Amino acid sequence: MEFTIERSLFLKALSHSQSVIERRTTVPILSNILLNAQEGGTLEMLATDLELSLEEKLKADVKTPGAITVPAHMLYDIVRKLPEGADITLVHDAEKSQVAIKAARSNFKLGTLPAEDFASIQKDTLPHSLTLDVKVLRSLLERTRFAISTEETRYYLNGIYLHTAEVGGKKILKAVATDGHRLAQVEVSDVKTPEGMPGVIIPRKTVNELLRILEHVEGKVEVSLSETNISFSCDGILLTSRLIDGTFPDYEKVIPDQKTYNLTIPSKKFSETVDRVAIVSGDKLRVVKIALAPKVATLSATSLDHGSAVEEMEAEYKGDKVAFGLNSRFILDVSQIIQGAKIEFAINDPGASILIRDSEDHTGSYVIMPLRV
Repeated sequence: MEFTIERSLFLKALSHSQSVIERRTTVPILSNILLNAQEGGTLEMLATDLELSLEEKLKADVKTPGAITVPAHMLYDIVRKLPEGADITLVHDAEKSQVAIKAARSNFKLGTLPAEDFASIQKDTLPHSLTLDVKVLRSLLERTRFAISTEETRYYLNGIYLHTAEVGGKKILKAVATDGHRLAQVEVSDVKTPEGMPGVIIPRKTVNELLRILEHVEGKVEVSLSETNISFSCDGILLTSRLIDGTFPDYEKVIPDQKTYNLTIPSKKFSETVDRVAIVSGDKLRVVKIALAPKVATLSATSLDHGSAVEEMEAEYKGDKVAFGLNSRFILDVSQIIQGAKIEFAINDPGASILIRDSEDHTGSYVIMPLRV
């Protein structure tokens, strides 16, 4: 096998592949990436951890077709440190089980393993398909990802629940994530969803890798899925993943029935105030107390070790005086997602969950459980 490829093109693809592959694995070939140089000038790259696989096709000057596997992270580090604009040539020596990597005056040699031994995800039939705009898919994932649970015992919360729902006689696509303390849900209405599409839980790692890819892609994404697998195809890239085998909880139960938004507050100023006040909060949750009265919100935090902080800000509030505590990190996570000038809160009982949304974009809503103060 021998081919030559432009560095920037190769590096971009390797950055996608190497992030899929785990750095520590008991199976040596799972540390490798499959390089398949084909006649006609195509280089096919494949990386997998047996739960997630990434296939990408690139243009290359293929002199001798062939396939090998190479240590992914080592190859990525080499290509990353080669000069910009360089043409990189890879030549495989089958007898020595080595591949030479040449660029300008640089010359590296890495050990290889046979392509025939490379593992891959068993691909099932994916009967349900839909097409999404890249911006729409990014929005669904980016605005819910922060609420994914990291607690492995409740594995069914370790991903984003993608499903269809019917609202006002119209079918919509929804993405939901929760860690049991907060919840994020985003919906899209102008998408044609397939009949009988099952609700699926997309693993956290898959979400992260997909967003990394979509950051540099425009146009459309073809999404295909079954009850066990899902794939995303765009711009010559195919990302295939196993789905989390579990039942996502009935999240609607934690969303307040009373959806009267009675607090409106400038989003940027609010997040900056929370961030400042939380500095002195010494506990793990970094609790910030919020006291509301007509036209004013008072934010405060107290710590036996660090002292106290109090700051007032203007707010549009309708209701009786009330005070409650919130995890400051949870508030900041939501405020970073909200793009509008103001945040709206539905606060009807200081002991019940609080509903939050962007004043200018009602496609997303967020729930945070208050804390005792």
